[in-house]
Amino acid sequence: MVTPSFWNNRRVFLTGHTGFKGAWLSLWLTQMGAKVTGFSLPAEQDSLFRQAGVADALTHIEGDIRDFAAVEAAMADADPEVVLHLAAQPLVRLSYEMPVETYATNVQGTVHVLDACRRAPALRAIVCVTSDKCYENREWVWPYRESDPMGGYDPYSSSKGAAELAIAAWRRSFFQNGPALLASGRAGNVIGGGDWAKDRLIPDIIRALIAGDRPYIRSPHAIRPWQHVLDALSGYLLLAERLYSGDVTASTGWNFGPSDDDVRPVDWITDRLTTAWGAPGWDRDHDAKLHEAGVLKLDCSKARTELAWRPALPLNRALEWIVDWHRAVAGGANVLQTTLDQLADYRALLATAATQKESDDRRRLFL
Repeated sequence: MVTPSFWNNRRVFLTGHTGFKGAWLSLWLTQMGAKVTGFSLPAEQDSLFRQAGVADALTHIEGDIRDFAAVEAAMADADPEVVLHLAAQPLVRLSYEMPVETYATNVQGTVHVLDACRRAPALRAIVCVTSDKCYENREWVWPYRESDPMGGYDPYSSSKGAAELAIAAWRRSFFQNGPALLASGRAGNVIGGGDWAKDRLIPDIIRALIAGDRPYIRSPHAIRPWQHVLDALSGYLLLAERLYSGDVTASTGWNFGPSDDDVRPVDWITDRLTTAWGAPGWDRDHDAKLHEAGVLKLDCSKARTELAWRPALPLNRALEWIVDWHRAVAGGANVLQTTLDQLADYRALLATAATQKESDDRRRLFL
């Protein structure tokens, strides 16, 4: 499990802290006592970052990772021991409208962060977050392993594959033997309370449900690896801890995805969300014309075996948490407290899982 004592007073430079995953990660890090410097574009008005007042918990710097001088200056001031790079243009459909900006952010922005890391004297661990869509998608039923080739049909997916190539080049060229070690994390479709992104399945469904409308779904039969945001973040944190320890075998790419049972089609997700909300159903959007992958699965056996990482929230329960979070907030609950309560519940799940694993290991020892 994630080690809170490791993060206590640890200086962390976090890009993309105003985004959905970044806001959750900021709160988790600061709850463990980390000294976080966040560097990101200004938060959207309806974002979790603003709703929960996350800026009050850390050093908040508004900046663009496409501006190398700004990245380098902010990192120099922060003098980080750990860098977690999450900033990105994260939407497939938006990448069709803004392909140049997508590459500038996801590829050149990543290069800017990595090159600034070269001049951070206290730095020991760098985790760059990309995407499950970095792989050359062959639309087959087999899950993608970390050794599979990079690629991508659309600008977003291709930019993530290109970012992985840049990460590999910087790893071999500048971070091969430390003192800082570099790895990448590739998560599946991350879901959770407080995600308000446009043209993303669950936020679109939640917006419709709150408004009392029937959700419109583009690709009901598309299959994705769905996972709660905290499961993905736990993988990134575990990976950073391993890198900081000096384990050069961890300096590579890692998949962090759900169990095979939680790789589900879009209509399965939609049915359960609308049922949990008490809504009458959904409709198909027949006007959707842009290409999106039909089948995408991740092989996460390496993370399970070598990092002892496992998702703690099965998909059914993750969907319940999403409904609970949004119902509470829609009913007037404090956003920060609602988010921290789920974070505390998740950390308790991790502790329980760790205790169970220790008990199972002892039992096997004496068999």
